[in-house]
Amino acid sequence: MIGLLRGEVMTRRSDHVLLLCGGVGYRAAVSAETLRHVPAVGRETTLHTTLFVRDDALALYGFHCEEERDLFGMLLAVQAVGPKVALAILSLGPVRELVAAIAAGDARRFQVAPGVGKRTAERIVAELREKVALDGNGTGLGAIGAAVGSSGDGDPRTLARDGLLELGYTLVEADALLRASTGSSSEELIAGALRAARAA
Repeated sequence: MIGLLRGEVMTRRSDHVLLLCGGVGYRAAVSAETLRHVPAVGRETTLHTTLFVRDDALALYGFHCEEERDLFGMLLAVQAVGPKVALAILSLGPVRELVAAIAAGDARRFQVAPGVGKRTAERIVAELREKVALDGNGTGLGAIGAAVGSSGDGDPRTLARDGLLELGYTLVEADALLRASTGSSSEELIAGALRAARAA
């Protein structure tokens, strides 16, 4: 399993990059979001990768961070979402924004991706909302769940702030979003904060 590549950027296209690693060139399909983080040809970069083995081909997919790779895997578990559609979804923006949209139940956010209709967008939210919220594995995807799962062990507002910080928001941003949110549990506070972030 090829899980990580580090090497010189040889080719940089709209849908893939070619990295030269130890004398071997690896072609990895990437999202527009990952492409934004890939430097110019001739410079070194690192990609987290997932390798798909099929009967007729090997397909390598590259991601600028582990969280994007994890979300890619979650998307593939949704019916009617294949690698091409998953990359189109990941191209919509940073992982934290996509996770926020899923957690807030914002299916319309995903309908603008090529190959994603209303039904598929709603299925993505329905099937991944709980996984995103209850992952709790310490990554950005589990940040919401980490706070929610600990809601009985501390102040809900403090736990909600911690969840937002894990998602990549700054302390100032998290506090501002929580001021616009109401609720008695960290789960309600985070959901309200993410809705406020989407509306901003």
